[in-house]
Amino acid sequence: MAEITASMVKELREKTDAPMMECKKALSEAGGDMVKAEEILRIKLGSKVNKAAARVAAEGVVAISIVDGGKIGAIFEINCETDFVGKNEDFLALAQGCADLVATKNPADIAALSALPMGDGTVETTRAALVGKIGENMTLRRFARIEAKGQLASYIHVGAKIGVLLDLVGGDEQLGRDLAMHIAASKPKALNASGIPADLIEAERRVAIEKAKDAGKPEAMLEKIAEGSVQKFLKEVTLLGQVFVKAEDGKQTIEQLLKAKGASVASFILYVVGEGLEKRVNDFAAEVAAQAAAAKK
Repeated sequence: MAEITASMVKELREKTDAPMMECKKALSEAGGDMVKAEEILRIKLGSKVNKAAARVAAEGVVAISIVDGGKIGAIFEINCETDFVGKNEDFLALAQGCADLVATKNPADIAALSALPMGDGTVETTRAALVGKIGENMTLRRFARIEAKGQLASYIHVGAKIGVLLDLVGGDEQLGRDLAMHIAASKPKALNASGIPADLIEAERRVAIEKAKDAGKPEAMLEKIAEGSVQKFLKEVTLLGQVFVKAEDGKQTIEQLLKAKGASVASFILYVVGEGLEKRVNDFAAEVAAQAAAAKK
């Protein structure tokens, strides 16, 4: 019997996106023949699994799980290729199952999450089987877990494209939900100025100075103008500095709201599906036709 090496298994996995153990079994069954092993996997997992991993997966959903009486929570993003699959019940169940596992099992990273038990196998075998069934690439992208200092609040926007997990100290359930919805709408980059990277602040300062120069402002005023622009920028991108979206006077900031309620935000996590990923551009008619053909099969 031909020796099945780790490099052979890796090569087959990259070609098919099938689980590592399935690749090893297929290679063993094929006597080390890569082409035959690929055919075996296509039969077992569905022909569409082949090379699915090479396609961009920038759609998907965010799932949230809160356990231990609101003291432990997880937020998780899973990606797929089309919004159509993002609404599939099996896909949504996989997303929620992963979020639950992150909350309860506290895996170190995506690899550790992928190895956790799920159904009759693992998270990875479940994902790979679903790729074979549906014919789209699916990737477990990222997750975060919070052990709350206060009480966790969450919000999932319609369509599960935006998710927020918030650790609120003090306040009440309504305040937590209002803040989570505000974060989803206003998308702050950090809680306060200390969480904004220095390079972003410096970039804002440089832009302000150049704009002031172009406007013919005196050299002596440039730094003052730049500082004013930086402070305005920080108010816009930090949670505490933002004006509360539900403020009746249109002026109350989140910091002022929290002070009035005797509460504080320990931390928050905001996920926007596909953020930072390159999205493919499809011919809509062709995509609908492909989906209809897949449904018939």
